[in-house]
Amino acid sequence: MSAPLTTPVTVPGTALGADAASPLPRPAGLALDLTGRTALVTGAAGGIGRACALRLAAAGARVRAVDRAAEGLETLAEEAGALPGDLEPRVLDLTDLDAAEAVAAGTDILVNNAGIQLVRPIEEFPPDVFHTVLTVMLEAPFRLIRGALPHMYGQGWGRIVNLSSVHGLRASAFKSAYVAAKHGLEGLSKTAALEGAPHGVTSNCVNPGYVRTPLVERQIADQAAAHGIPPERVLAEILLKDSALKRLIEPEEVAEAVLYLCTPQASFITGTSLTLDGGWTAH
Repeated sequence: MSAPLTTPVTVPGTALGADAASPLPRPAGLALDLTGRTALVTGAAGGIGRACALRLAAAGARVRAVDRAAEGLETLAEEAGALPGDLEPRVLDLTDLDAAEAVAAGTDILVNNAGIQLVRPIEEFPPDVFHTVLTVMLEAPFRLIRGALPHMYGQGWGRIVNLSSVHGLRASAFKSAYVAAKHGLEGLSKTAALEGAPHGVTSNCVNPGYVRTPLVERQIADQAAAHGIPPERVLAEILLKDSALKRLIEPEEVAEAVLYLCTPQASFITGTSLTLDGGWTAH
């Protein structure tokens, strides 16, 4: 059984989220033994995907870490070297949908995480980028689920966790492709839950607010350009405007939620969305 994690969470002290002097302690991680289980995580080279891959490997799982960034996967494999589970890097561009479906065969746990973002008004949004976003963030998850289900159904057990977003539940201006993909992912996840229930397979979404990742850092720059304001105002006035908790969520916090949905205690949770939004959707 894996040792619990005790990494502290820090509270941002400035508009851009600089850490405060005193860390905010986070409860120890879930103790869960996934020895013998095979998990697949997409977008695993960084951010939430990296945190999920490491957390699943810490619980003893064999992790297929899928990403198109070969260098990032090499670094991830080095980080996972001392963990109880195994981590196998798989370099793959998810726009290759046939390859995406094939790589999911034989998995017990599927974490659909990979995502891309572009912030533009609809009238200026490049159609080819819109197509690519939906391919990576909606069609590829469909193909991955399609590839994973035969094995899951055959053994009568499976876990599908789709990294959605608050933007799967709420819209924001200038993010037409991302919002459309995440809303579609919510529907796909619910459908998989209904079909998978008789076979012991659960399917859920995890919906974080803004996470401290390179994707969000790029959004700050894009939003500054779109709104014509300095980057230092973007976090407080746009990204965290509707959040009761005025900080970014850490990737490791999201990974704990993903892990929970893989526990035996979560076997009755399916077809739903676990929202980690700091109170955003409480409005």
